[in-house]
Amino acid sequence: MAELSLPILDLSELDNGPESATRFRDDLRAATHDVGFFYLTGTGISPELEARLHQAALDFFALPEADKLAIENVNSPHFRGYTRVGGERTQGKVDWREQIDIGPERQPIVGGPAFNRLVGPNLWPAAQPELQDVVAEWHATLSDVARKLLRAWAQTLGAEETYFDEHFGEPSTLIKIVRYPGTDAPEPQQGVGAHKDSGVLTLLWVEPGKGGLQVERDGAWVDAPPVPGAFVVNIGELLEYATGGYLKATNHRVVSPKAPDERISIPFFFNPALDKRLPLIELPAELAAEANGVTDDPSNPIHALYGENALKSRLRAHPDVAAIHHADLVGTSA
Repeated sequence: MAELSLPILDLSELDNGPESATRFRDDLRAATHDVGFFYLTGTGISPELEARLHQAALDFFALPEADKLAIENVNSPHFRGYTRVGGERTQGKVDWREQIDIGPERQPIVGGPAFNRLVGPNLWPAAQPELQDVVAEWHATLSDVARKLLRAWAQTLGAEETYFDEHFGEPSTLIKIVRYPGTDAPEPQQGVGAHKDSGVLTLLWVEPGKGGLQVERDGAWVDAPPVPGAFVVNIGELLEYATGGYLKATNHRVVSPKAPDERISIPFFFNPALDKRLPLIELPAELAAEANGVTDDPSNPIHALYGENALKSRLRAHPDVAAIHHADLVGTSA
């Protein structure tokens, strides 16, 4: 598989003895220092669960439009629910995809910091009650994988294994179930535009055999085709912040498939509680020497407090929801 543009790591190596675990942690550090992306196998997630989730996604997008629009995200001040094709933006440009956003099931919080507006209930399709159960199982399973990865990262960066456990609080997770419809346009179309994820860690499941994901490497876009049995993993802006730039969040995008093809992808974002701030990791001297600082982009400031970073991203991505429910925040730096 030498033609692949991203390294492949096997999570099961952490359980195969000290030498194997050390090799995995070293490879993990190198991959996310050099690229910010990698393929992850050996997660132990059953093909049966993947197939159930995939089918649930297909069933949701096959619902009549009225059933999907009944849970449209413009009805949610918490940015949950269904987004129709063209309803999301990246860098101000329309993304050609439809999706449902699912976060932690919580009661709304009145008052406090602006990012508290992200806390609230999900919107579930009445016509597909089974969706909630399979998503809950997926959430629990991937949360375990994410925690295992973060403990490995902490150790390879010279911190205690429990570093992230201690500073995360109750995670602010987000699952997006996304469909990229095909287009007949002669030029590549923006399925989702170039961006960096605002949190810590993303685990991406992609429909087998469906390409379109591209990662920026050395100023060029390279394809990251799906690998059977593997997740695509990337770090977000907060992990770059916590390491002083030793690990780098990487720009990525999705190019729309050609009609009549389509593509299902399901990213899982594992992030700290909204009110948590990740303290800087005190890197070993040899790693600190290679930490070049956090990316300085005035158009995309990286906030240390996760809630501020998350709210920044949601306001930009869903200007219609922002205008309806959060007019007082429109135009602010969040």
